[in-house]
Amino acid sequence: MTVPLPTQSLTERHRLRWWEPLPWILALGFFFAFPNHLGFGAELLIMILFALSLDLALGYAGIVTLGHAAFFGVGAYAVGMLANHGIWNEPLSGLLIAAVVGALCGLASGYVLLRTTGLTLLMLTLCTMVLLEEAANLGHDWTGGFDGLPNVTIQPLFGIFEFSPLYPTTQYLYVLGILFLCFIFLRTLVYSPFGQSLTGIRENTLRMYAVGAPVRKRLVLCYTISAAIAAIAGGLWAQANAYVNLSVLSLDRAATVLIILVLGGYGRLYGAFVGAVAYMVLSHYLAKIYPTAWQLGLGLMLMIIALFARNGILGIFDTLLDRLRGKRVAP
Repeated sequence: MTVPLPTQSLTERHRLRWWEPLPWILALGFFFAFPNHLGFGAELLIMILFALSLDLALGYAGIVTLGHAAFFGVGAYAVGMLANHGIWNEPLSGLLIAAVVGALCGLASGYVLLRTTGLTLLMLTLCTMVLLEEAANLGHDWTGGFDGLPNVTIQPLFGIFEFSPLYPTTQYLYVLGILFLCFIFLRTLVYSPFGQSLTGIRENTLRMYAVGAPVRKRLVLCYTISAAIAAIAGGLWAQANAYVNLSVLSLDRAATVLIILVLGGYGRLYGAFVGAVAYMVLSHYLAKIYPTAWQLGLGLMLMIIALFARNGILGIFDTLLDRLRGKRVAP
């Protein structure tokens, strides 16, 4: 999967555009407009962060993976096991621990797996996730096995704000704040020279080798950072839901985040926002309307996007804007 190289200069692309605050304004507006749906909102924000982590690896560096849920699950279990066994349940430092564990897993697996490419890499990433899922299933004493960890108790944020499962006000604002910080980091990263080198590797690996770029080292570093961000998303999921089970390491979760990225548009950053909203809102309402066949509607939407959109929903908007601009320029 490739995305055309942007034609703007690095300074122009890094400059904040007028519409970029809109997603954050809408997220804050959701907090006030839908106080009874903040649990769903927190889940949506977590999936956006998870999709952003995959976008860094897949959309920008071209690392094809079907097992990114491995790092999501590692982060969730790191937070869940520490809290459930009474070792550590402070939320912010718990996320930091999850990020470190996820980064170490990403570094170790990336150092081995990124020696391969294509279908081999795809299958190896999937196998890594399945192995971790089975390890979590067998390690019943620590992970709870098939039953998971039902009692993940988290300390109040800053010692004041309680994590209430019935009124997830704190969870929503907490997840939104972490998402914002991670997004700022990722936005800075992808528009940096390092981020541009990742785009070059994705577009033409042989040329990057020819100009002397340390291709494999940069891919491993990108994979490590992506794994750390995914682990933070997993840690947030554990803290917001107060439990962890094998679903965090499942193929279903890995496929869902990939679908979200395809729907929104990969290699775009904001594609994760658009794709997550489209997928989760549509699945939420379709499940209410057609409880036994809601996935049919999602499948049809994905087929239409894949067949007729150049790069997801954002690609449709780009095409419409290009046509409008062409009409304005035409005599």
